[in-house]
Amino acid sequence: MNFDWFVLPFSIGLFLLFILVIFKISFWIRQLPLNDRLLLNKGIFSLKILRVIKEVILESLLHLRIFKINPLLGFMHMSFAFGWFMLIAIGNLESRMYAGTELNLPYYPIFFKFFIHKPLEIPFAEGFTFIMDFFLLLVLSGVLIAFSKRIYSKIVGLKRTTKLKAFDIFAMLSLWLIFPLRLFAESSAAGMYHTGGFMTQPIGNAFAGFLPLDTLSYIFWWAYSISLGVFFVCLPYSRYMHIPTEIILIAFRHFGIHRSKEYDIFKDVEVFSCSRCGICIDKCQLNTMAQVTNIQSAYFIKSIRKKNQQEEIVQNCLICGRCQEFCPVGIKTDDLRLSQRMIFENKENANFNYLPPQTPIKTEVLYFAGCMTHLTPSIKLSMVNILKNSKIPFKFMDEEESICCGRPLMLSGNTKDAQKLMQANIEIICSSQAHTLVTSCPICLRIFKEEYNLNINVLHHSQFIENLITEGKIRVQTSTKTISYHDPCDLGRGLGIYDEPRSILAHTGTLLKNNFEKNNSLCCGGSIANNQNYNLNKDKISKQVIEHLSSKNPDIIATACPLCKKTFVKYSDIRVADIAEIVNEQMILLHSS
Repeated sequence: MNFDWFVLPFSIGLFLLFILVIFKISFWIRQLPLNDRLLLNKGIFSLKILRVIKEVILESLLHLRIFKINPLLGFMHMSFAFGWFMLIAIGNLESRMYAGTELNLPYYPIFFKFFIHKPLEIPFAEGFTFIMDFFLLLVLSGVLIAFSKRIYSKIVGLKRTTKLKAFDIFAMLSLWLIFPLRLFAESSAAGMYHTGGFMTQPIGNAFAGFLPLDTLSYIFWWAYSISLGVFFVCLPYSRYMHIPTEIILIAFRHFGIHRSKEYDIFKDVEVFSCSRCGICIDKCQLNTMAQVTNIQSAYFIKSIRKKNQQEEIVQNCLICGRCQEFCPVGIKTDDLRLSQRMIFENKENANFNYLPPQTPIKTEVLYFAGCMTHLTPSIKLSMVNILKNSKIPFKFMDEEESICCGRPLMLSGNTKDAQKLMQANIEIICSSQAHTLVTSCPICLRIFKEEYNLNINVLHHSQFIENLITEGKIRVQTSTKTISYHDPCDLGRGLGIYDEPRSILAHTGTLLKNNFEKNNSLCCGGSIANNQNYNLNKDKISKQVIEHLSSKNPDIIATACPLCKKTFVKYSDIRVADIAEIVNEQMILLHSS
């Protein structure tokens, strides 16, 4: 039997890790609603499991999403995950072929080179040695990049990396030490017994020239085992818990496990799946433009995990979706933040008795301007004129007595009060028997589509206008003006509406490209989702966004959100206009010519 006392730290650590991870996963599964547990059981024994395996390979091992965002950071994560996985998998195959048995004790493949003192006499022996050295080198290259990233984050293209507490640093160092110590242990064994590969043998030969390998080799193996054991014990309590948890999250998604608005098991799994890679920090405009460095999603998620949520961190966020869009794990950070805001919501229910009684209105198209559009009346007037010119029967739902859509309350965590406003609007919309609801505000559009459960077609005015132009119901005159378009957060990242606004603007002028478009668009800074007093930060963000949009000196900066327009006008020397205004002007020019 191959055994030595130095294998105990590894074996004990692995045993404790297994128990703790199984306990945590079992807890999550037990807490799932019955329907979700049934979906989980059904999914495991269906073809969906193949899609889970595929995504685990592509994302948990190869980290393709990170590669697409940041190739060097992607390589670093891949080298750790895939390299270590291959060392374990190939090492198991090698040791089983050598031993001629189907099963080995868990530590045997890990410390194989300690127990084998002669060159291998198995098929592809030299190939195994080469491959094991290759993957060890791959992981070591990842360790070097990770170490460099901690010293100087810009080396991997990050402006800032995550802040670590003492325990996180301890867990990280134990991980980093595993692979250099493995290199030293296997190289020292190669120096004594000539069992190494293209990397370990030359290093072992060099060691043998000036070191007492018979003593040092044993110390290296002990140190290697201890570093593994320490990391395994630390893993469930550190950010590295994301390694097993991300697999659970992938399975939940593919098996159709549902999330709720409140903080639930699905969201808890998301929290533990965060690796704190730092990508969200770099994408946050409060960090890069306003130098607010303590509220980003990595820190926010960490505060949930540590059960140390602070209202400032929860509330001080634009909810713009940039961190969520680029999260390599696909964590819905906006939903997480909103679920936490419910904890801090005002417990006093608002009284909406002042809402006027609603008179039923019958029409084909219902137009809802929304609060922010009423505060930018030129957009509202343009839309009314466009609707009149289209000859489509319509009614202006909130022309005189406006009822908020409810999303501002939803964003603050006051879901109960939001429901009261929503119910008042639902009664008006349903009584109208309209087949289409059009709104000028992406904020309103998003809650109408996601929360109202309406049985009618809900469109942003850019979609509606694009249909009118395509169907020939309105005509516009093309101008020679150049236009820089800004994708609003809720319209773009929130709802995926990118093409219709660009199609409209292409009919009215020359559309210029900028560096922050579509899913990479910048928030205007005027977000109603930030519940902290951050006017100075808002100014910093808005000014820098205008600089980007103005970089090619366009004649017009166009947007499709009244809040974005209202925010930009204050800082821009170039004219800022909503798509509806531009179309209305070009439509009038055509009629007058």
